[in-house]
Amino acid sequence: MAGRRTDTRERIQQVALELFAERGYDKTTLQEVAERLDITRPALYYHFRTKEAILASVVDRLTESMDELVAWAKEQPATAGARLEILRRIAGLLEDQWRPLFRFAQVNQGALRESAAGERLQTGVISMLSLLSSPQDGPVRQFEARLAVFAVILGNVPFLSDMGLEESERTAVALEVAAKLIADD
Repeated sequence: MAGRRTDTRERIQQVALELFAERGYDKTTLQEVAERLDITRPALYYHFRTKEAILASVVDRLTESMDELVAWAKEQPATAGARLEILRRIAGLLEDQWRPLFRFAQVNQGALRESAAGERLQTGVISMLSLLSSPQDGPVRQFEARLAVFAVILGNVPFLSDMGLEESERTAVALEVAAKLIADD
């Protein structure tokens, strides 16, 4: 029974994020989420009482995976190979879990800015941005490292869809550019 409950929660999160990205967070109702899922509102309320609770649960899952990535990355040696593996893992998480939330964030910046979930997401992204450089690196090197993470993120959202590349191609190009940014001189 617990597995079924988890599946339903994940479906609710997924559908809610899709609707938030399509219609906007403020314009989406819980009734619309329930209708898209073909469940009753009481069934939805069993899992989530509010849109804020749905968003908070998605951000919690995302920040947990960011925290795990950050903890793993901090245990790695400060080598070009380790930095590249960090970028690959970020790209993998974007492809596997994070992409819907980053798409949501792109469309609903105001809703995130005004929520505790948005603050947690921002903190997680900032900690992830600092993984590829150290405080001893100069400002240019630190900036390149942060741009490398953003390159991977941008390669995984439809922001660059005008390039005529499939998602997998955009991801590969983004990783190539990011790798150049963090390469040892």
